[in-house]
Amino acid sequence: MSQVTATTEATLPVTPEAALVALADYVDTRPAILTDRYTDYAVQSGGVGDGTVVTWQLHATEKRVRHVVADVTTDATSVIETDRNSSLVTRYVVSPAGNGSRVVVTTTWDGAGGIGGFFERTFAPKGLARIHDGVLANLAQRLA
Repeated sequence: MSQVTATTEATLPVTPEAALVALADYVDTRPAILTDRYTDYAVQSGGVGDGTVVTWQLHATEKRVRHVVADVTTDATSVIETDRNSSLVTRYVVSPAGNGSRVVVTTTWDGAGGIGGFFERTFAPKGLARIHDGVLANLAQRLA
């Protein structure tokens, strides 16, 4: 088993503080920016920032659906979602970028071994990055 990583980034037209507030809002902002790859989205507790627990179905492919129950933690520069059902961890790290902010999304998980693991390490990061690209594009549009 080896760790698999998917990373993407976007520049947003708002301050890093505003980007972090939006990313940590699981009540209003998050459901509005999710793509059709997310279904059955629900806040289980909290709703904004640290201590929030949120759940959804992530449709990584037509056949591969993952039920995520994420515990949310935040700090001065990031929002982190840790899945209770797997090793999946997604980090949204925000930094200044000119008059706006740069958001880097990195998701890691323990991949499969063998030939299946080879294909997972080869193709899954690109697919997940495309999903995150859609979410970041929706966020940029919402914040513009």
